[in-house]
Amino acid sequence: MRLRDRFGVSTRRQRQVTRAMEVGLAGMFLVGLLEGNTKVIVNTLLAIGVTRLPSLLQRDLGLPMDAGLTLWITSAVFLHAFGSVGLPGTALSPYQSFWWYDHLTHALSASVVAAAGYATVRALDVHSDDVHFPQGFMVVFIFLFVLAFGVLWEVIEFAVSGLSGAFGSGSILTQYGLEDTMLDLVFDTVGAAVVAVWGGARLSGVAQALAARLDTFGRSPE
Repeated sequence: MRLRDRFGVSTRRQRQVTRAMEVGLAGMFLVGLLEGNTKVIVNTLLAIGVTRLPSLLQRDLGLPMDAGLTLWITSAVFLHAFGSVGLPGTALSPYQSFWWYDHLTHALSASVVAAAGYATVRALDVHSDDVHFPQGFMVVFIFLFVLAFGVLWEVIEFAVSGLSGAFGSGSILTQYGLEDTMLDLVFDTVGAAVVAVWGGARLSGVAQALAARLDTFGRSPE
């Protein structure tokens, strides 16, 4: 079910919100440049790159990346990037100021990762007559895929923080300890659960289009 159907948010409004976030990312990038803040620069630059993916996937692969999917992806990277920027009037960032902010971004980002994994595996299922993934397998796969990605992300955070400390530079990613890592993985599973419940209906169009693209790649040239 689309956002406009469930919450009455029009496609035009979704695109406006997405555009506002993109402008916000550009503004945060400029702030990072002016302040010489490497963490802000890198996080916002990567986020801006990710916001370009929906249009590239639609243009180059023909995937139906509608306004809702684009808003979903943009929200995940925007909130993560915004979390690295200091709040007005304080030296603390949203990650440091609000205990729930890190959990929110992890759940939202994990849902995007889960969606990518689901759409890919579902496309393989549709594409090949020799492959069949039962619904139960899909649910288990989504959780395992997200947890594996989550563990990899935590390892990257730990490595980046360690290297930054060794070289005496500011860290692009921050590791807050074992308890925070375990909570991150818990909220990663929340994002996976969202896709496990609603992913089939929401991502069927993307999976079908990706399967059709695989069919095209698999054809022998005449």
